[in-house]
Amino acid sequence: MDTWRSPIAPGLSWYQASVDERPTYASLDGSQTVDVTIIGGGYTGLQAACSLAAAGVSVALIEGGHFGDGGSGRNGGQLGTGQRWWPEEAEKELGFERSKLLFDMAENAKRYLHDFATVNGIDMDYMPGQLNVSHKPGYERDYRANAEIAAERYGYPHVSFMDKTETEERVGTKDYYCGVRDTGTGHIHPLKLLIGLAKVAKAAGAGIYENTRATAIRREGGKIKVETANGTLTSDRVLIATNAYVGDLEPVTSAHVMPIGSFIAATEPLDAFPHVIPGSEAVCDSRFVVRYFRKSKDNRLLFGGREVYSSKDPSDTAEAIRKQIVTTYPALKNVKVTHAWGGNVGITLPRRPFVREVMPGVTSIGGYSGHGVMLSNYCGKLYAEMVAGRKSELDALADLDISAFPGGHAMRKPLLFLALTWFALRDRI
Repeated sequence: MDTWRSPIAPGLSWYQASVDERPTYASLDGSQTVDVTIIGGGYTGLQAACSLAAAGVSVALIEGGHFGDGGSGRNGGQLGTGQRWWPEEAEKELGFERSKLLFDMAENAKRYLHDFATVNGIDMDYMPGQLNVSHKPGYERDYRANAEIAAERYGYPHVSFMDKTETEERVGTKDYYCGVRDTGTGHIHPLKLLIGLAKVAKAAGAGIYENTRATAIRREGGKIKVETANGTLTSDRVLIATNAYVGDLEPVTSAHVMPIGSFIAATEPLDAFPHVIPGSEAVCDSRFVVRYFRKSKDNRLLFGGREVYSSKDPSDTAEAIRKQIVTTYPALKNVKVTHAWGGNVGITLPRRPFVREVMPGVTSIGGYSGHGVMLSNYCGKLYAEMVAGRKSELDALADLDISAFPGGHAMRKPLLFLALTWFALRDRI
């Protein structure tokens, strides 16, 4: 069991406790010159490092903590379908052609992730199925339309509408009014994928370094220099793949990608409660402050549902999540919560990924807004294609209009806290 305590995120996750081995990697030791420097050792950065190294590009990746300390190793594990939003919602703003392009890109990302895991022998505990459910009455027309539109306009026949009776049976609670069932997606053990990805990147020849925090990025003599306490990395290109953990390293990214705290609790195995998600699908609901939960392979309930829009972590994550579990499943009031943990999710104002050249030769990719398991992996691969000079689907994301959060550096987080607290209150009405 891995008992390492992340210095950047609270709590010991069940993911850590359930892995047999979590390798460690050396810190950077001295300065280097490479073709590409990558800052951030989550899915985006490690996939980019893997693809670049496999193509013969010299690459050095630095991670401020231990691989898996950030969102890639601690998230809800749900793949989803399409982008974060339903395609018909994007279609209203972007038009059908762009909406379809982005939907197809996300489906390509799903296929790529499965293929990558298969080819490289990564057992990521994949389990099929996802249920998207409504926490309020009156949404039936929208959910019925979603299933029809997915099949007829987007060529995705795997979504079916669930009425209240079917929703209650499949989720195992009377809390929800209707929903859709998606048999074309599923959920994974995110840390197992992350561990496997780091091994593949290392084997491909990438230089990957833990406990090496970037402190500054600057251009000098036509090159880009990334400063760390352990040495300087000099390269022609830099990828910023820190997502929610950019901090003050790069101001354009920090103005567009905001960290929010998201928290998960794991119960003891629910062998005595077969009614709880009997099909073992993942579940996410229609709340703005979304509740997302699923069964693990050993029959635990992994329940995420408390978001914090400030830098302060809650003092008792387990109890906060327990209350939401019992609200959804009253029969679980005496079930033990064995693990509780959190971490930051990177969101953007329109909840769409942020892809931008923030200075010459420096590309930043992040802001997956809670939908990053497959998109972040794919974006890392697409970045490598871009470096190779090939036309990339990454252009479709780079073309999106992602506005900065209002209020400037000082007021950005307080204003976000007020706005999202208001939406959280609306969830209860």
